[in-house]
Amino acid sequence: MLHYIGEAIINAVFPSKCHACGILFKPDQHGTIKSINNTIIRDAIFSASEQFSFKSLMTPFLCSTCSHDFLPVESPICSKCGIMFTSREADDHICGECIDSPKNYGKARSSGIYNRVLMQVIHALKYKGLIELASPLGMLLFCTFINHWDPQKIDLIIPVPLHIKRFRQRGFNQAFLLIRKWPLIAKSMGFMLSDTQINRDALVKSRNTGHQTGLDRTDRKKNVKNAFSLHCSGLIKEKRILLIDDVYTTGATIDECARILMRGGAQNVDVLTLAHTMRP
Repeated sequence: MLHYIGEAIINAVFPSKCHACGILFKPDQHGTIKSINNTIIRDAIFSASEQFSFKSLMTPFLCSTCSHDFLPVESPICSKCGIMFTSREADDHICGECIDSPKNYGKARSSGIYNRVLMQVIHALKYKGLIELASPLGMLLFCTFINHWDPQKIDLIIPVPLHIKRFRQRGFNQAFLLIRKWPLIAKSMGFMLSDTQINRDALVKSRNTGHQTGLDRTDRKKNVKNAFSLHCSGLIKEKRILLIDDVYTTGATIDECARILMRGGAQNVDVLTLAHTMRP
């Protein structure tokens, strides 16, 4: 009782600021970082609904209006790259882009569409340094992981790396921040996922490329061509790999990473991102 009274007083005196729209708001009784407990995480995971998970996990950080402004990736989608089709009538099938340009990875899946509130919170994490957002967003990504993969069939989870220069400028790799707590989340949920399954050293970005923003699909591929390399090919030999990034735009970066990993001897590479753009 004292705990909830204390939280009520704090919320009244120091209201939260929405990380998307910036307004001040009063979270409900579950609306604190500490109250994102195992029950909420378990409900989010087993709901099999990224929309429910997003609302539950982002309560401490977003106002009610913004927390409802999330669009999950739902079927019908491309069974290869995971893009959501604008038409909602068909079944899952391979899109024309994946037929014309075969990918180096097995399948790609994402939690939500890269627009509206999801775009805003990802930008807040990456460009404003609000790393506290990495925890709930990482939980959301974990929900998508569990919904699409058997953790026991993934040997290595590798975040897409940043070049050392970009890493020093930003101070963190957002792809790694999203998954660094996965072993703890998995343990609390009864899943087996060890720290050794997450490896941020196997793949490195050896060439500092320019920003991809503003480039078309062809130029993006040229921009990242041979920009990645393996730190030690022995780490990925015959391994089933899940590649992690924050946003799937054209897939140029992800596919180049998958190409390097497959060339280095990986058994297969799948892709999981927090957000996926919609193709015009």
